[in-house]
Amino acid sequence: MDSDTHPGGGRGRGTDSSSTRIAVLIDCDNVSARHAQAVLEELATYGSPTVKRAYGDWTTTQLSGWKSELHRHAISPVQQFAYTTGKNSSDSALIIDAMDLLWQGNVEAFALVSSDSDFTRLATRLRESGKKVYGLGQRKTPESLRRAVDQFIFLEVLQENARETEEVTEATDDGEGDDIQGTRINLQSALTKAVNATSGDDGWAGLGAVGQHLNRAHADFDPRDFGHQKLSSLVDEQPWLETRTSGSHRQVRLKSRSTGRSTAKKTTATRSTSKTATAKRKTSTKGEA
Repeated sequence: MDSDTHPGGGRGRGTDSSSTRIAVLIDCDNVSARHAQAVLEELATYGSPTVKRAYGDWTTTQLSGWKSELHRHAISPVQQFAYTTGKNSSDSALIIDAMDLLWQGNVEAFALVSSDSDFTRLATRLRESGKKVYGLGQRKTPESLRRAVDQFIFLEVLQENARETEEVTEATDDGEGDDIQGTRINLQSALTKAVNATSGDDGWAGLGAVGQHLNRAHADFDPRDFGHQKLSSLVDEQPWLETRTSGSHRQVRLKSRSTGRSTAKKTTATRSTSKTATAKRKTSTKGEA
């Protein structure tokens, strides 16, 4: 990335973690495949997921939804046969790998993606060794595991944030396709998530922090793929973003953030009102008949 992508503002988690290597260990018997992208997007704000492994019995049909996500996000599947019916055998394989990675010393942090309290002791042990531990699971996750990690993130919250981002993106869409030159990245969605993840309370994010997040979340991101040599000129061209210079650093934020969200909510409310009106007309018609 060019010189205008050096850190310069945003929340601490998005500006000082560029060198933090994270081992992402996913208990696929316990987590739905629909959370994969949101999980990796979130972890990109804390560091670089250099190890990504998914544990489960891949000979069964229960994990079929995960297979496309493994390819899409370059996650390595780890096969673990269920030796006993009704017993989650993936736990032991994940724990063994985590301890191997701990002693190898190739990562600074661990992300345990599971709602299973059986990983409570593993989280505690990793922290005792000086490693940062993130937990990602559903609200049903037992308190023991939520308290054992440095930070616990609810998957429901990530999904809700993802939906809000998509609603705002749709509400501010100018009708032009983001898939320029055959790229698979939705530019507006990716930039919106990067700005939201690295911005401060005032909404401003350092362009460098945004660039780092984009690189971690999308390894194939390249401004040249969108006709620009630098991220700064790409950002300047987006009508839904605004920029400013603070000292020697460039900053960026979403334009009319509240307006965008309000528009999205109004759109949803309009659809709901329309459905209600339609239902009333049908009821009225039946009554007259």
